[in-house]
Amino acid sequence: MTIAHNLGFPRIGAQRELKQAVEAYWKGNISEAELLSAGKNLRARHWQLQRDAGIALIPVGDFAWYDQMLNMTALLGATPARFGFNGALSLAQYFQLARGNARQHAMEMTKWFDTNYHYLVPEFLNTTEFTLGSEWLFDEVAEAQETGINAKPVLIGPLTYLYLGKEKNAGLRRLNLLPDLLVVYRQILARLKAQGVEWLQIDEPILALDLPQEWVEAVQPVYAALCDGAPKILLATYFDSVANHADMLKSLPVAGLHIDIVRAPQQADVFARNYPADKILSAGIVDGRNIWRNNLAASLQVLNGLRETLGDQLWIAPSCSLLHVPVDLEQEIKLDKTIKSWMAFATQKLGEVVTLAVGLQHGKESIAPQLAKSHTAGQSRVYSPLIFNREVRQRVSSLKSPDDRRASPFAKRIAAQQEKLKLPSFPTTTIGSFPQTAEIRQTRAAYKQGKLSDADYQAAMQAEIRHAVQVQESLGLDVLVHGEAERNDMVEYFGEQLQGFCFTEFGWVQSYGSRCVKPPVIYGDVSRPKPMTAEWSRYAQSLTGKPMKGMLTGPITILQWSFVRNDIARADTALQIALAIRDEVQDLERAGITIIQIDEAALREGLPIKRADWSYYLEWSVRAFRVATSGVADTTQIHTHMCYSEFNDILPAIAAMDADVITIETSRSDMELLDAFRAFKYPNDIGPGVYDIHSPRVPSKEEMLRLMRKASAVIPRERLWINPDCGLKTRGWAEVEAALKNMVSVAHELRSARA
Repeated sequence: MTIAHNLGFPRIGAQRELKQAVEAYWKGNISEAELLSAGKNLRARHWQLQRDAGIALIPVGDFAWYDQMLNMTALLGATPARFGFNGALSLAQYFQLARGNARQHAMEMTKWFDTNYHYLVPEFLNTTEFTLGSEWLFDEVAEAQETGINAKPVLIGPLTYLYLGKEKNAGLRRLNLLPDLLVVYRQILARLKAQGVEWLQIDEPILALDLPQEWVEAVQPVYAALCDGAPKILLATYFDSVANHADMLKSLPVAGLHIDIVRAPQQADVFARNYPADKILSAGIVDGRNIWRNNLAASLQVLNGLRETLGDQLWIAPSCSLLHVPVDLEQEIKLDKTIKSWMAFATQKLGEVVTLAVGLQHGKESIAPQLAKSHTAGQSRVYSPLIFNREVRQRVSSLKSPDDRRASPFAKRIAAQQEKLKLPSFPTTTIGSFPQTAEIRQTRAAYKQGKLSDADYQAAMQAEIRHAVQVQESLGLDVLVHGEAERNDMVEYFGEQLQGFCFTEFGWVQSYGSRCVKPPVIYGDVSRPKPMTAEWSRYAQSLTGKPMKGMLTGPITILQWSFVRNDIARADTALQIALAIRDEVQDLERAGITIIQIDEAALREGLPIKRADWSYYLEWSVRAFRVATSGVADTTQIHTHMCYSEFNDILPAIAAMDADVITIETSRSDMELLDAFRAFKYPNDIGPGVYDIHSPRVPSKEEMLRLMRKASAVIPRERLWINPDCGLKTRGWAEVEAALKNMVSVAHELRSARA
């Protein structure tokens, strides 16, 4: 019969229980035993929820205290040697890998393919050895089995684990580590089979990438080695098509394949054609990346076509892990009922998977009520006046070439900016936000709940701005920021003030570790009814004679970090947002703000999986940024910020954005990114991050100085800025002030050395 199964479930909990427990543990407010109990309760709740929904095979091992790639590092005994940990990793040591400690910076963090989820990058040396490490996976399988759960353990595949890691020795080839790595994988699989596991899911999402041939050629021998003596293996791919590998994948000795037919519907027919009679094909037909309701009738038609060929070999699943969507739509009692009817969160998506499996098995009459409800919601969305704004559409269609170009080239602009700003060499600044204290969050909450008047809220936020400015003045920073006390999130804050967006109360998803974000939902055409930030920046500038930097989020980052409508092209939505940001940039300039930062942290993240699709994406995404930033005078300096992504392969596009200054994350990677900037000869100013803001440790002046000396060996000194890796909202004031004091001291030393 047709099986409904799941690839992964959000681990944070419907009320962010995991975040709260982990952060309480970090603060010393709960014991390790209490943290372990909280995790066990969450796992049990999520397993039961999936079983109650009708999911036949339930993922186990998709839970992580911080990150699933870090879990694999622990399971494989591949802890970076620089930490000096021996033996099985303790929970306290696990968190040190993620957050750093007094001696070592945290492991590097970067984006998981084209999502806003961040993973901890494995580190490989010539001396790296693999050994069976933590017992956590086996304990969780036993835990699930004890409660009657039909557990399907989930592992990151060996090829994906190696490919997404980094060599830390010159000349090391990661593939040379594969034989030793497979020894440990075989031990893991043997242990799981001994536990009575029937099906095992191994994720190899790198197969959707444009892999070097040697990695493709490794697939067959890897799975020939793994399948012997193992549970039945379901090899899972997602995020794009793997049709170019279809013949090879069909020939593997695995028991089944999972493919994503939401992102790549065209591959369904390729795989169904001449599919082996001894394998399962899992069709990922419910979108695991977005919150829109499934068109059940259309999906059932596709599945019926596959079933004609595959029969009971066909299984139904989400396209990928549901990690990327919120937990439960039923909590959203304040959401507009019409818009809510268009949505499905993780819990509802499980229902869609099961509904499709039932319809496939017993005919569409067996799911007639669900089909009718799906049809009604779809028609409501197509014809709703909520989604269309004629003025916005006309403004986008009227854009001309000069609208996405600065008036003068960079060389002329930077001379005018230096004359106006009169900044010293190695100017110091921050990326925008300062600590979001409990008092700030309580004040914002009280205001949202109507417990605080407009005047009282404004006075409270102005007091926070004054404090941030005073601290920066006392530290001697050159370009100041207002601190963003009034902002809950760098995307949500803007989305709340733009038309075409709506917001959930509990639509949280994990970004990294305990960091959760509540993405806005773009359901209609986007416009800006009124200025969003100008008054806060104007007030901050009135407090200082130093330049005050206006802080905005760029159109691509707003797009990427929202749940985006899927009824028009993403490029069109990006231009709508860009025009809204353009209006805000011009308002800031009119308010006397001469430096404006438009963050595009997500530009690289939005890059399509396949290189063949890159040029089109980069064309429209870069254009959107330039539309947002090109309506200002030469003397107005435009900054952008990017972090925790690999940029080496898109540097021409980053240069084409033509920001006067780019600030980038470089401290965790020890400035390695700057080698690419040197090779490319990046033309504009650069601020490499000199300390990791995701770790509570305060880096020494010597550490920062070493990084800046590395930077100045690559980038001309006159084009270098000094700044942290990212915003400081998650840090405490004491560590922030200590770190920034060291940073300013480094700038003074570099200036003296130059003199």
